[in-house]
Amino acid sequence: MTPTHTAHPHPSLGHPHVFLGARHQRNERRTWGVIALCAVMMIVEIVGGSLYGSLALVADGLHMSTHAGALLIAAIAYTYARRRANDPRFVFGTGKMGDLGGFCSAIILAMIALLIGYEAAARLVHPVAIDFDQAIPIAVVGLVVNLASAWMLGGDGHDHAGHDHGHHDHGHAHHGHDHAHHHHAHRDHNMRAAYVHVAADAAISVLAIAGLLAGRYFGWLWMDPVMGVVGALVIGNWAYGLVRDTGRILLDMAPDTGVADSIRRTVAAEGDQLADLHVWRLGPGHLGAIVSILAGTQRDAGYYRARLSTLPSLSHLTVEVLHS
Repeated sequence: MTPTHTAHPHPSLGHPHVFLGARHQRNERRTWGVIALCAVMMIVEIVGGSLYGSLALVADGLHMSTHAGALLIAAIAYTYARRRANDPRFVFGTGKMGDLGGFCSAIILAMIALLIGYEAAARLVHPVAIDFDQAIPIAVVGLVVNLASAWMLGGDGHDHAGHDHGHHDHGHAHHGHDHAHHHHAHRDHNMRAAYVHVAADAAISVLAIAGLLAGRYFGWLWMDPVMGVVGALVIGNWAYGLVRDTGRILLDMAPDTGVADSIRRTVAAEGDQLADLHVWRLGPGHLGAIVSILAGTQRDAGYYRARLSTLPSLSHLTVEVLHS
């Protein structure tokens, strides 16, 4: 068999491999904005707590610093991916930087869940006196900040708008997105991780308020640590989902069987055989594919590129044709 495919383009003819999400810059700005909000609250709480002798306020300020630190991972991932998007050392672009950031954030969320669960279990065994007059207002302020942060982030964690790379050359095809494509290919896991972190804090605030109110008005001191256990389980579940989804992408697990099935059907419709196929995610809304076709006719790679160019989210396509 004689393989027919096009060689790598000359550097002067090369095209960019930018596979960032459609809302990359918007999400980057919003993440830095939430960090600024958290930093301001952190300073206000620590300074205010120090001036007025409120240890609880200082403690919440320090907690806010860890909140900002976790979001910093997402912000740095966005900024680094954008600045290095055209760096030739990243052979398939920097689109996965957000998935790496999401994976790291998920690990931190899992650690937070373990710490909360441990502390809650310890307080069930050895109850601690609670200053309800200080703790309840602080929990309410924390909830307001987290709701404001969630609103700033937008929170959908998806990229549905498309890019159009619009050129076909040298064995590759770059083209736009199909909005009907499965959301997994479009999801921005970096924004998802930032939003989950904010949502986790908001959930903890709601549970804490419920537990504190039950303790203050009904004397149910056990409700506070019980709500902590519930919060730990919720956060742990969210962290697991993030680790699972981002880990699959980082290991190049096929993100969507629909595109692979469409490629198989297209090749079979021409009366040819698929010798090899690899489909993987390059970034939010961007899929890459390497297709090897055993052709019974003298069709070239350009013919199959044209046939496959209509598939959704397929932003980078390499075609090899084998003739018997």
